[in-house]
Amino acid sequence: MPDDDRTAHDALGVGELIGHRHRTGSLPGQRRDPHRLALVIEGGASRGAFSHGMAMALEELGVLPSFDAVYGASAGALNGAWLLCGRARDSERAWAPEVIDRVISPIRALRGGPVVDTRYLVHTVYERLVPMDFPAILANPITFHPIATDADTGAAVDLHAGLTDSRSIQIALRASTCMPILAGKPVRIGARRYVDAGLSEAVPIRTALAQGATRVLVLRTRRDNEIARPPSALENQVVARYLSRRAPGAVGPWLGRGQRQLADEREFTDHPAVLQIRPPRNAPDISRTDRGAELLTRALSLGREVTARTLADYLTPMIST
Repeated sequence: MPDDDRTAHDALGVGELIGHRHRTGSLPGQRRDPHRLALVIEGGASRGAFSHGMAMALEELGVLPSFDAVYGASAGALNGAWLLCGRARDSERAWAPEVIDRVISPIRALRGGPVVDTRYLVHTVYERLVPMDFPAILANPITFHPIATDADTGAAVDLHAGLTDSRSIQIALRASTCMPILAGKPVRIGARRYVDAGLSEAVPIRTALAQGATRVLVLRTRRDNEIARPPSALENQVVARYLSRRAPGAVGPWLGRGQRQLADEREFTDHPAVLQIRPPRNAPDISRTDRGAELLTRALSLGREVTARTLADYLTPMIST
């Protein structure tokens, strides 16, 4: 690549790079620019309705081929998988009451079952009710990086290397979404055990950058004026006690996640290589286990709208030429 072209590409921001690649028909594995563009998707259980709507917008805009890798934490990993298999829009049905009420059921805890049944979600919903095309994820040249927390070390782990067939993707999705207490015991993959990515890296920007990303688009599930409330002393005690038995390495990450999230906000809010799309300030608060159909439908719509609006200016030159 000529030096003047390289200098021009180096000056591109995240949105400009997406627009340039989209306009020129750039495809993964055939790039003519020096960048590695990563899509990072935040988790948050039911708050994942926001980032699902954002993923739907990316699919509708046709910009997925602009990315080289997709990183997802917890519900963000689910939404990344839907996007990579080309069914982000079709999978909106996964938020329908008849599905979500079966996946999230607080009353089930009274019978000793999980409040959030990720086994049912991944092995029943994604196989039969709202089918996910697992082979398409494996065949996609854009690499998939579901993140989980190692139960014994507390480290954020990229499960990409173990994705070899449909079942391995399903297990990785369960590992990434295995919320302490709510989703049951840690998920075993080989010799290691994993719990929810949110304990160690709820927004895996650092992992994407460490693996060579030069630009990162982030789909967030929290507003920029939304303060993540720290767990109460009782919640900290209950969860820490549970983790000390089931996932001892995750106790430290759980207790320190608030400070870690604040540090990430300070570092990446105005980072020149990072563009974050967030729910609008008038978006409703959504808890991890909200099941309200109207609320979740609203979150999907808001995520979809804010993403289309954010990227519109970058894609406009393509429309006008």
